[in-house]
Amino acid sequence: MAKAGNHREITVADVAREAGVSKAQAARALGAYGAVSDAVRERVLAAAARLNYRPNQPARTLNTGRSHSVGVVVGDIENPYFSLATRGISDAVERSGFTVVLANTSERVLAERAAVDMLMDKRVDGLIVAPASTSDSAHLQAVVDAGRPLVLLDRTVPGLGVDAARAEIEPAAREAADHLLALGHRRIGYITTADGSDVRTDGPHPLPSPVAARVAGLVGGFTEHGLTWDSDLLRSCRHDEAAIRKAVVDLVRDPSPATALIASDSLIGLVVVGALQEEGLRIPDDVSVLMYDDQPWARLVTPPITVVAQPTYDIGYAAGARLAALIAGATNSPPLVPLPATLIRRGSIGPVGGGSPTRP
Repeated sequence: MAKAGNHREITVADVAREAGVSKAQAARALGAYGAVSDAVRERVLAAAARLNYRPNQPARTLNTGRSHSVGVVVGDIENPYFSLATRGISDAVERSGFTVVLANTSERVLAERAAVDMLMDKRVDGLIVAPASTSDSAHLQAVVDAGRPLVLLDRTVPGLGVDAARAEIEPAAREAADHLLALGHRRIGYITTADGSDVRTDGPHPLPSPVAARVAGLVGGFTEHGLTWDSDLLRSCRHDEAAIRKAVVDLVRDPSPATALIASDSLIGLVVVGALQEEGLRIPDDVSVLMYDDQPWARLVTPPITVVAQPTYDIGYAAGARLAALIAGATNSPPLVPLPATLIRRGSIGPVGGGSPTRP
């Protein structure tokens, strides 16, 4: 027996000696590839269990061509949307025997490229990526060109030609706009941390990102009522609380202040609520608030926050299930259908100035 401090990693050769078989037979049994009899496989697996053998994953990958892992690249793991979506992905792929290797990009394309390169080097069997940009996607095209299965999460990339698991945002965004307009709001601020190029609703590829779809729903609500939304009320901030707080103060202290604020996700929403409290403004008497993505805290604050809720776990699960199917060789599957978002009305939206509702 080895002395304490002299432990070494158990190898395939050790397992082969313990089982009384050749190293090649042991490797085939442990790697689940090639031809080996049931009797030999049972002896090898029993020997591996006795020795507490742990497979050398890089070597196993080289032998089988499979790593039994998938890469998941998200924009901000601190964002509850990505946390819950990743849980859905994990639940789906684990059913097919895959583990998840997670990478966070902080919504930076350079970090995303590095993460994708790292995962490709690790020979993951497929990737799920929430793109930081809908236009800077050469690294994603390289994944497709290499024949590695790829599914997008939350966002589509025009021209890439791969499945995307996402929500159908614009109808709920339009309903939210109608709700605000019916209560007299015309000065409606929108706060996001998305890059400005991914927020535009015009150009050759309209609505390439979920944020653009949300803004398009807002714009469409105004247009339907013969009104025009002031795009100067859009604030694209850096990913930090100070920038979001400054955006809130700028919008509500403007000579023609915003009477309602839309937070593009729950992290932004939490900062918006705090900033309004610091400014001494009441929700919804002074400023109405709408937030994308539902979180438990949104139901617990006073008043509860009106939200556009997405089926986030189901979106992640759909991405994971589709990727597992692609790795297994599925072809000609119908495109993933966007899952509907839902407006949940609570107490954070009220009439302008606390008065009676008006008609658009």
